Amino acid sequence: MFGKNEWLFYVVLAGLSWGTYVPLIFYGGGELGGKPAARILAILCVGVAYFAIAVVFPLIYLYQTAPEQRPSPNANGLIFASLAGVAGAIGALCVIFATKAAVAQSGPESGVNYKLYIGPLIFGLAPIINTLVSTVWLPQKGEPFHFGFHAPGWKLWVGILLVGVGAALVLFSKEESESKPKAAHAPAPVAATSPEAPR
Repeated sequence: MFGKNEWLFYVVLAGLSWGTYVPLIFYGGGELGGKPAARILAILCVGVAYFAIAVVFPLIYLYQTAPEQRPSPNANGLIFASLAGVAGAIGALCVIFATKAAVAQSGPESGVNYKLYIGPLIFGLAPIINTLVSTVWLPQKGEPFHFGFHAPGWKLWVGILLVGVGAALVLFSKEESESKPKAAHAPAPVAATSPEAPR
């Protein structure tokens, strides 16, 4: 489709999808009533979407695929692909609960939300973990537990460091916004009344 740069298209599409995930689930979960069970209904909505996209569509596709082109299931492939699904589902659940917990329920900050900080922290932490895992976990076909060390170039390490700095700045920004005193509400001006004219 795009030649050697096809992978970049999917990277950008994934970034767009995950980048809009937090704002969408924050608003959708809030619109479902704000009660404790509302986030469970939001999880159900996410699950239905996952089922349609990641279960129904692949089943239809595999059914229509010629037998000689179908994959050959094996234990390692099924187990680790399923673990990837578990990791993705747990991540989605945690995002939903994070958006709920990001709204202060009591105290002087009641009603204040920190949804702006959820995405940068999650998507800043994820590439760091991904890179660290990928440098030491080097599975081979039929050997899932093959470890070693694949040293990437210095630019990648600098990039990871900058991501870490970015996450720290996001946290500092949050603390800064919390520490700013709120502007006191000025009393409403009283309408001036002219003295009654003497009768």
